[in-house]
Amino acid sequence: MSLLAKIAEIEAEMARTQKNKATSNHLGLLKARLAKMRRELITPKGGTGGGAGEGFDIAKTGDARIGFVGFPSVGKSTLLSNLAGVYSEVAAYEFTTLTTVPGVIRYKGAKIQLLDLPGIIEGAKDGKGRGRQVIAVARTCNLILIVLDVLKPLGHKKLIEHELEGFGIRLNKKPPNIGFKKKDKGGINFTVTCPQSELDGDAVKSILAEYKIHNADITLRSDCTADDLIDVVEGNRVYVPCIYVLNKIDQISIEELDIIYKVPHCVPISAHSRWNFDDLLEKMWDYLHLVRIYTKPKGQLPDYTSPVVLPTEHTTVEDFCLKIHKSLLKELKYALVWGASVKHNPQKVGKDHVMEDEDVIQLVKK
Repeated sequence: MSLLAKIAEIEAEMARTQKNKATSNHLGLLKARLAKMRRELITPKGGTGGGAGEGFDIAKTGDARIGFVGFPSVGKSTLLSNLAGVYSEVAAYEFTTLTTVPGVIRYKGAKIQLLDLPGIIEGAKDGKGRGRQVIAVARTCNLILIVLDVLKPLGHKKLIEHELEGFGIRLNKKPPNIGFKKKDKGGINFTVTCPQSELDGDAVKSILAEYKIHNADITLRSDCTADDLIDVVEGNRVYVPCIYVLNKIDQISIEELDIIYKVPHCVPISAHSRWNFDDLLEKMWDYLHLVRIYTKPKGQLPDYTSPVVLPTEHTTVEDFCLKIHKSLLKELKYALVWGASVKHNPQKVGKDHVMEDEDVIQLVKK
């Protein structure tokens, strides 16, 4: 039996199993088995014979990377060429774009790389079309824009989400709050810090047994599902923010537009007529969570044209130095910082000081 046939069989069994307390363990087991097979599909077993399918190798440039994902002919290439001024072939038939086309925009001083990925079709996660490579590139993005056609049903949104989920990409989610630590001996030590609606000790043990893990510490710190536990055990999930871009709004009425505006994580645009691009850019900036730090040479005014851009979780003075050059840290005596993160302007700080958006920094060397 091929892997795809096995996956289809398990999915069919899950579909016909009733969901209740008695079957929850069994369903958890099936989910774990499914996750394992999906992983084998993505990274085939056996030596490097033939490799795992060639991806689209694109050097990561700029401060952040945004991928456009969507079905063929929803206007991804038009959007890219109108946003970044890069020519990505545009035509009225499907599958015009066959490889990834990169473009770069400058927004608020940050260089953002935009990738126009080829259209995905249903079944991409099982290796249909160029789906596997497309989704492999999508895993490396800081933000995914799912481009949808307003005139086509919202079922497309569900399909694309399903394809990305099958590849271990979690959209607009936080990593589950589960402590997981393998041990050499001592069995499975299971603790909960709040009441659980789905998982109990037996369910956890059966899922871990499927992965041949018999000694581990598991702590559930929130109400978790079997899927959350599998995500943590697999350990190869990426959590990416995502914006749904509804294209072709020049073909619908104002009333419909009002309804669309209420959908969360959604921006309606028209790539062809360039409507609402500023709203899209603003939302992209919000979801990327970037922090701009301006530099100030001694005795001169700060340089407000080209900030150093850092991700929000790494904004210490140390991270700032490493972003410029790793030798800077050795020479750093202290830094002077102006802005929202300090009480006095300027304030002398060490390398562990955390900076905020639009701070100004001056490094003093030894």
